[in-house]
Amino acid sequence: MTLHSSEDFHKRVTGAGLLIAVGIVFGDIGTSPLYTLNAIFHGRQVTEDVALGAFSAIFWTLFFQTTLKYVLITLQADNKGEGGILSLYALIRRYWGRWLLIPAMAGGAFLIADGIITPPISVSSAIEGLQKIYPNIQTEPIVIVILLLLFTFQQFGTERIGKIFGPVMVVWFTFIGIIGFMSLVGRPDVLKAFNPYYAWVMLQEIPGGFWLLGSVFLCTTGAEALYSDMGHCGRANIRISWIYVKAMLLLSYAGQTAWLLNHTGQHLEGLSPFYLIVPDSLYLVSVAIATFATIIASQALISGCFTLINEAIRLDIWPRLRVIFPGSMKGQLYIPFINWFLMTGCIAMVLYFRESTRMEAAYGLSITLTMLMSTVLIAFYLYVKHVSFVWVFLVTTLFLVIESCFLWANLQKFSDGGWITILMGALLCTVMYIWHRGRSIKRELTTLVDIEAYIPKLKQLSEDDDIQKYATNLVYLTTSASHRQIEKTAIYSILAGLPKRADVYWFVHVNVLDEPYALRYKVDTIAKNDVYFIEFNLGFRVDPRIDFYFRQVLHELVQTKEVDLSDSEELEYQQTKIGDIRFLILDSFLSFDNDMPFWKNLLVRSYFNLKAIGVKEAANFGLDESNVTIEKYPVVVTPVVPLPLERDWH
Repeated sequence: MTLHSSEDFHKRVTGAGLLIAVGIVFGDIGTSPLYTLNAIFHGRQVTEDVALGAFSAIFWTLFFQTTLKYVLITLQADNKGEGGILSLYALIRRYWGRWLLIPAMAGGAFLIADGIITPPISVSSAIEGLQKIYPNIQTEPIVIVILLLLFTFQQFGTERIGKIFGPVMVVWFTFIGIIGFMSLVGRPDVLKAFNPYYAWVMLQEIPGGFWLLGSVFLCTTGAEALYSDMGHCGRANIRISWIYVKAMLLLSYAGQTAWLLNHTGQHLEGLSPFYLIVPDSLYLVSVAIATFATIIASQALISGCFTLINEAIRLDIWPRLRVIFPGSMKGQLYIPFINWFLMTGCIAMVLYFRESTRMEAAYGLSITLTMLMSTVLIAFYLYVKHVSFVWVFLVTTLFLVIESCFLWANLQKFSDGGWITILMGALLCTVMYIWHRGRSIKRELTTLVDIEAYIPKLKQLSEDDDIQKYATNLVYLTTSASHRQIEKTAIYSILAGLPKRADVYWFVHVNVLDEPYALRYKVDTIAKNDVYFIEFNLGFRVDPRIDFYFRQVLHELVQTKEVDLSDSEELEYQQTKIGDIRFLILDSFLSFDNDMPFWKNLLVRSYFNLKAIGVKEAANFGLDESNVTIEKYPVVVTPVVPLPLERDWH
């Protein structure tokens, strides 16, 4: 997607675009009316001050956190059309150095951690509506079966069923808006809660009122998805559809608040206020629609986690994992390890908490940290865009104050189960740090040599008929971005031991760009018909099928006569004009000849352990196993100091 076309894409408003936006972007935030007010009032006596204060706080939270921060400000920060916290980091890291990687990693890690509790709480909140009709029903098995089916289906892609997401979510939002309006008609005085004074009264004058912000925050937990899914729907479509979605959400919250005002003095137990305002004649319909909506919301979050991990892999802050593209739809991918990891976590949440009201006590803490991290990154983005420092300071301070209040209020959830998502986020962030730091240490130890010094030797080897030919085209993947230098280990692999004779030696470097969908290459001829250097410039969301891309390039170079393979005897028998291709992967392992300090030893060994359980380089770069040879070489970080050995002559 070119810069010009991405700008056009984000300015264009279409019916299909609006429908896709409603179906994909707003699932999480759109199902929050199922549990937000229930979390505030569950087990608590209903009072007018808290009812009006909670609705007022919800209204202004949606305004500041969702509308102002994400819809109006953050959506401006598109990286060649794409959004998300890692896309934002990739967009600004060239200006501010790599220290911004810390908030980016933390934000991404806690967003993924939030993915293990969002599907369970959403689906559970919907299914628990059946308890009005079947009071003794056990909802946990139903929720677990739905989650099992949802995660099992991921491997087949969502291209076909994705077409119904939009219509279903339109029905959902329209339904909750109409039901809310019907309840609101009897108590129009609820609308006075638009005055922030009522939120202030709840926070300042009600005992423990400030801590209710932890539950109020649930109304905006899906706001991060607005930004992450920008590349699928377009900025303008999200902004226009948000007007409709927000109106329906406010009607739902207003209708629930009207019911609460009619039941002051009572203790809210059992069903959520959402279900309490639904007419009996529509009750089963509401449960069915809510269930479909929560499944769609969960699907959107799972897809978002896949995209986030794929970006992290391309940005070199996550171990290599197998990434599958199950459909032809742009941006659709599937990561088996992450899918089963999330499924296991979600089912564990259901078994641990049992019911949505207990999940609500733990929900939202980790996503607050993600929002704080995105605020930090947005501040630097605004500064890069030459926004006045005064405005950057004011906007950043506003959001940091709001989100810090939410974080402080949410910290009371730590002992109630919030520790689970915090621990998971911390572990994921640690994995990112270990992988990134380990890769950095390994790069520092890589010795590069001037390839020009070895050209005569490579030419001589290529023409030496006394040595058995290893391959027509011998390809080394190199981390060097310069065609003048190459890893010493690659030269050692060719010349040491039994020399590897080939007609042409290729050194291929894969450069992951900060833009999402670039697909370019350039060729440097080091020695015509003997040594070439190819650099592939791929976007961080592009599947790196290097085997396929290399063959394309080689065919083109042969056709343009930049490479002449006509002297290769084996071409007489082969069906191709490019000869055989052998990719040689140099895989490192940690040598025993290391004497590192404790913490460095722990970090480096952890990196190599992650490397061992991750996908291999051949699979990571899309290489056919039949064309790949793997050679091992030792890595010495801190050499062992030689010891005084004494020879025993007896």
